Amino acid sequence: MLGPPGVGKTHLSVALALEAIKQGLTVYFTTAHDLVQTLQIAHQNNSIKQKMRTFIKPNVLIIDEIGYRKMDETAAHFFFQIVSERYETGSIILTSNKSYGSWGEIFGDTVLATAILDRLLHHSHTINIKGESYRIKEKKKAGFFRSESIEDKTE
Repeated sequence: MLGPPGVGKTHLSVALALEAIKQGLTVYFTTAHDLVQTLQIAHQNNSIKQKMRTFIKPNVLIIDEIGYRKMDETAAHFFFQIVSERYETGSIILTSNKSYGSWGEIFGDTVLATAILDRLLHHSHTINIKGESYRIKEKKKAGFFRSESIEDKTE
């Protein structure tokens, strides 16, 4: 799921996760940041194979907020490993506010990003959500934003 912040990507992912659980599937939800931190710690503690199984085993893996932070080389490698191991065996739901063309920057390597996207997009559906943040809309309704600009006030 792609789109700007606040349009409901995470909300929809969680709703899909709940439906998957109702259908008897296993689901694991994590943010990209937490995934990377967890894998880096596991790598340092020599427990990376065991931790990788945590992300490979569930029927549905949800990774939220891809692209809010760039990944270092090791993290990007582990991310590729997860995608590669799950390829054609388990579903992955990703949310990002970055277009696919920007993923080379996220992973620090356009070749690696292309390999990740190649596997992810092969049997996928991209949902591109457009619109204004629901949180901002609520604040506007509550009167926290005015429609007049600063220029209007100075005239």
